[in-house]
Amino acid sequence: MKDYEQEDPIPQGDLALQLTALPRETNGFGDIYGGWLVSQMDLAGTAMASRVAAGRVATVSIDRMAFMVPVAVGAQLSFYTQTLDVGRSSIRMLVEVWSDDPLSSEWRKVTEAVFVFVAIDGSGRTRPVTPRR
Repeated sequence: MKDYEQEDPIPQGDLALQLTALPRETNGFGDIYGGWLVSQMDLAGTAMASRVAAGRVATVSIDRMAFMVPVAVGAQLSFYTQTLDVGRSSIRMLVEVWSDDPLSSEWRKVTEAVFVFVAIDGSGRTRPVTPRR
């Protein structure tokens, strides 16, 4: 995993998704559920991996995930994706989440993980990744 204590960290990759953390996604302390955040990361990664694969993909694994800071309700979340590797039918994608807290005006990295997607056909079977032109 990358060094979390960078002096001036910046997001890696392309912006794939932005949304606001709402009260329905929080626990009793007002912090966003980790599972909800992971599902949003999966959505962002799937959107970008399907572009790389030029079609349908499925998530097959999530690797190296760590939450660095809690996310409060109302935070603006930005999801960045970066393609790390493209195999015959698989795509490894780094997904980072950054938070812009409206109360503190603090921009900080929340988490990152490496997602692996596999290209699938209409029957749900693995297919080769079609190179984009």
